[in-house]
Parts: sequence; structure tokens; C-alpha cells
Amino acid sequence: MADEDDRSTGLRNALLGALAVLIAAVSFSGKAVLVKLAYRHGVDATTLLALRMLMALPFFAALAAWGEWKSEQKTTRRELGMIAAIGLLGFYLAALTDFIGLQYVSAGLERLILFLYPTMVVLISAAFLKRPVTGTDVMSLLLSYAGVGLAVFHDISFNGSQAWLGGALVLTSALTYAIYLVGGGELIKKAGSARFTAYAMISSTAAITAHFFVTRPFSAFVQPQPVYQLTAVMAFFSTVIPAFLMSEGMKRIGASRSSIINSIGPVSTIALAWYFLGEQVSVAQAGGTVLVIAGVLLTTLRRGK
Repeated sequence: MADEDDRSTGLRNALLGALAVLIAAVSFSGKAVLVKLAYRHGVDATTLLALRMLMALPFFAALAAWGEWKSEQKTTRRELGMIAAIGLLGFYLAALTDFIGLQYVSAGLERLILFLYPTMVVLISAAFLKRPVTGTDVMSLLLSYAGVGLAVFHDISFNGSQAWLGGALVLTSALTYAIYLVGGGELIKKAGSARFTAYAMISSTAAITAHFFVTRPFSAFVQPQPVYQLTAVMAFFSTVIPAFLMSEGMKRIGASRSSIINSIGPVSTIALAWYFLGEQVSVAQAGGTVLVIAGVLLTTLRRGK
């Protein structure tokens, strides 16, 4: 009887974890579509990002406070400083280049390029941490970047040469996020993923707010009502909620299984962009998506094992 209860509990946890990761992946994938919809109302990338971060700030501040209250091991000032510094790279710079890049590329291509970050983690780890690159890693890299090449070809045919600029900016975003993950590995272990993410987001919010006030007048915060509505949805449903759900899902089913479910992200973005933005889906983009997902899964599953 006890064994049956344990199996039932294990199955329930697995199903809840899988559902949490699935919802998180789809929620994250909607961010690019919301950004593109907001751009239609004339808002610029810096203002939109500042609004998004400020709206999400109370949730992450509450998460940080809750994490400190719950944990017996408090975060030290030194750790806070290091998290804040690396957070500027992983959320401020990565988010800024991503938002600017979305002005020039389709939402589908943006998501595909961002999805490359696990392969970049492999390359960075090999270059700076002397971790070996296996044959599987090489195959993963070839598949992933060939897929992005096909997707870029699709965007150039629709968006012209600006797709190269947008693609380069989004690639920079993926690279800075990968550096953030590699550099923050030990800090995540010490502070925990929830507190680490919360403090990194808080420092990034301070940075983007300062950036806004240096480069924009305060009146730039005055935007059409749809911009506030889209930003609120982005802050809550494409930032806060998926961050919680992804952490909970990974805790229940592990990183490897989560990575398989998370691969629905690029497909979800393409579908949402087709429905809400009218973005065309070509054979090249579909083929590129398959290659990128296959390549990233090779890397993440091998590392998970």
C-alpha cells in the first residue's frame, strides 16, 4: 500500500512538474510577440524595457525577502555585490540587446537565436573552464547554427538586410546570458536559484532605470494605454510567472526532462507570431527550427546525464 502511495505521489509530482515547465516555456515564448505588438504603438526599446522591469520589480523584491526569511544561510554583502554585478550582464545587457534586436528581426528568429544559449555555455566552458568538447557537442553546434542560418535566410527574404543587424544583437543577448549562467554557477549554488534570480533582476532594474533617465526624458514614460497593458502582461505572464513555474518544474522533474519540454518554446513563438503578428512561416524557417531544437537537445541532454 505504501509503495502504491509513493508511486502515486511520484506520478503526481512528475505531471505537475511537466505541466509547470510547459506553461513556463509557452509563457516565456510570448515575450517576443508582446514586444513586437508594443512597438506598433511607437514605444522605443529602452522605455519598454524600463517599464517591464519596474512592473516586475515588486514581485522579485518580495521573492528576495521571502528567500532570506526562509533560508537559514543569509546572503552576504559580498555575494550580493557579485550577484548584482553579474545580473547586469545577464538581465540588463542581455535584455537590452534583445529588445533592440526585435526591432529588426521576426519574433520567431529571435526565439531561435536565444535558444542557442546552451550551446554557447558549452563553448564558454570549454574555453575558460577547460571542459572537454565531445563529438556530441560538435554535432549539436553544427545542427544548431545551421538551423539559425536557415532561419536568418527566411528573415532576410522578408525583412531585408536589417535582419543581420537584429540577428547580431539577439546573438549578443544569448551570449551575455550564457556568460551570466557560467559565471553565476557557484553563486546560484550558494544563494539558491530563486534568490539569485531575484537579486539579479533587482540590480538590472536599477541599471535599466538609470539608463532610461540618462537617455530619455521622464515624459517618455507617458505612453498609449495599450503599451501599459502589453507591458503588464509581459512583466507578469512572460517574466514573473514563468520564472516561478520553471524553477518549480525543474525541481520536480530535473533539468534534462525540463529541457525536452522547454524545446516547445521556439515552436510556440512561431505559432504565436503567425497568429498575432501575421509573420509568415516558410520551409526554411520550419527546417531551421527543427535543426536548432535537435542541436540544443543534444547538448542539454548530454550535460544533464
